[in-house]
Amino acid sequence: MADRVLITGGSGFLGRAVGLALVGSYEVVLGARNNAANDEAARAVGCEVIPLDVASIESVRDAFVRVRPDIVVHAAATKYVQLSEKQPLEAIDVNVVGSQNIARVAGERGTRVVVGVSTDKAAPPVKTTYGLSKALMERMFCSLDQVGDTSFACARFGNMAWSTGSVLPEWRRMLDATGVIGTTGPQMRRYFLRVDEAARIVLAAIEHIDDVHGHVVSRRMKAAVIGDLLDAFIDRLGGRREPLPTRPGDSVDEVLIGESEMAFTREAHLAGDPYLLLRFVAPTDRPIEGPLSSATAERFDADELGRLIDAEPR
Repeated sequence: MADRVLITGGSGFLGRAVGLALVGSYEVVLGARNNAANDEAARAVGCEVIPLDVASIESVRDAFVRVRPDIVVHAAATKYVQLSEKQPLEAIDVNVVGSQNIARVAGERGTRVVVGVSTDKAAPPVKTTYGLSKALMERMFCSLDQVGDTSFACARFGNMAWSTGSVLPEWRRMLDATGVIGTTGPQMRRYFLRVDEAARIVLAAIEHIDDVHGHVVSRRMKAAVIGDLLDAFIDRLGGRREPLPTRPGDSVDEVLIGESEMAFTREAHLAGDPYLLLRFVAPTDRPIEGPLSSATAERFDADELGRLIDAEPR
């Protein structure tokens, strides 16, 4: 019998992509609190979908009793930087307490593997409430891996192109509404990857859990200057740009592996592919040579920017 996988935040952009990647090899159940989105996710992925609010431990317990998961992919999150600055209690309820609930019930129910979905905004120096909430999840999961029988890991990556509420769908919305595309920071640099690339990092953590438990799993990613990405967007789809005020929590660059994490991070190959493995509890004897940030990351070329834009969901 195939392992049963519960994906929290399963009706979201990444949750559905992970579900599609797993559904042929595992029994997949998606769990999320938006019932309308759950119905859409059930049709898109072709698997069972259940209501699940990770901020409620009773809802989490109900889901675990029903699904009896061997593996949990914890993708549920309040992920918007500006919303988390304005509504920090929501970010803490979902991202911190919700992660705590998943961890507690996974331990109670004997779940074999939990993989938490994190973000480059969790890397030090942490500058936002959202980043701090995800950094706490990383520390919580990696620490809990050392107690009990559940193996914990986290997957950390940058911005997924065309994820809900991110810059590309926001530009599309503004283009369709007025033809004028506002940008809060054309000079900003951000890591980007396609949703299938993000899903592969999560899958690598699941499939190689014996090697990566207790670690944050990441990989080197390319970055784009936002102004360059917007120019490519306008060249492809039309419109014109105008400046907007910066938002709370905005920064010029993002960090993937912070300076204080260098000594704890090594490079490793999983099924032949290069990854970064960060383990907080002990320095590695093969640390990476420097911090990784969008300021020094390899840039997307024009064709690659075009492919990110062309990845718009249909």
